[in-house]
Amino acid sequence: MRNTRKHSSDREGKTSSSSIPEKMKAAAIDHFGGPEVIHTESLPVPKPAAHEVLIRLDTAGIGVWDPSVRQGEFAEGKPHFPQIIGNDGAGEVIAVGASVTRHRVGDRVYGYSMKGGFYAEYVAMNEDNVAPIPAGLKPEEAGAFGAVGITALRGLDDELHLRSGEKLMIVGASGGIGHVAVQLAKRMGAKVLAVASGSDGVELVRRLGADVAVDGRQDDPKAAALDFAPDGLDAALVLTGGDGSARALTAVKKGGRVAYPNGVEPKPHVEKGRKSHAYDGTPAPEAFERLNHLIGDKPFHVELGHVYRLEEASVAHRQIDSHYLGKLALRMH
Repeated sequence: MRNTRKHSSDREGKTSSSSIPEKMKAAAIDHFGGPEVIHTESLPVPKPAAHEVLIRLDTAGIGVWDPSVRQGEFAEGKPHFPQIIGNDGAGEVIAVGASVTRHRVGDRVYGYSMKGGFYAEYVAMNEDNVAPIPAGLKPEEAGAFGAVGITALRGLDDELHLRSGEKLMIVGASGGIGHVAVQLAKRMGAKVLAVASGSDGVELVRRLGADVAVDGRQDDPKAAALDFAPDGLDAALVLTGGDGSARALTAVKKGGRVAYPNGVEPKPHVEKGRKSHAYDGTPAPEAFERLNHLIGDKPFHVELGHVYRLEEASVAHRQIDSHYLGKLALRMH
């Protein structure tokens, strides 16, 4: 996925395919608090540093962790305001730093960075956290893909070391990370038991290729797991807590593996003889390359539970805890 082509003007440092405005519209916060602290204002367009690209965003994802950022739970040291939150988005590269080699002006890309800054019309970010939008992914869905895609891949590939033919249970399968994990696991050759939320969640994961799908609220995930894998599950990716998932994890066979992203509460409990550990969905060039390779040109779906205008960011935060499938998103234009 490495792209080292450059326009002659790119060697001079920051260049643009169009005029870059000085100001941009952004949904920012001036202090930590509830959804009401998010407001739209005019802020300077960031200037890309040597290893950064400037992206004109079309869409951005709204993560389930964004309210915690808004409330200051992850703040370290003295916070700087105004602050723009959001960790992923997609759009067009319109300028590159002098040392950028992976991307060029005009590339259609998606990105994921823990630095934030995506609730805005423009974002500057390190080129290592940006990747070309693969042919199988719709551009309008790519903005909500980076964080959940990398987190799902890290869990399945790096933590569970999922192999073709293995039987995997995904708990929280109709959520942002979960519905992406269902599709990736199938492309890796696994058999998937999807524990979803609600009848609409069950319908979604079935449509996305799950071999068996159950409603974690109404059905018995443990019974489903034992029926799905009489000899025991090889692995489980746990994306949400709850008693149902705890019981279902007893179906993981001895020597089996369980992985869950940091932040899942309560932490999954597994029986003796099973491996279990938490992980972070950290972006990196090689992870983006593996992710894009799995997607390729075969259609891949990102379920957008609802798409809001940038001015509606505070409204979106009020609805994050309500029932929806996939991931919420913002549209910039």
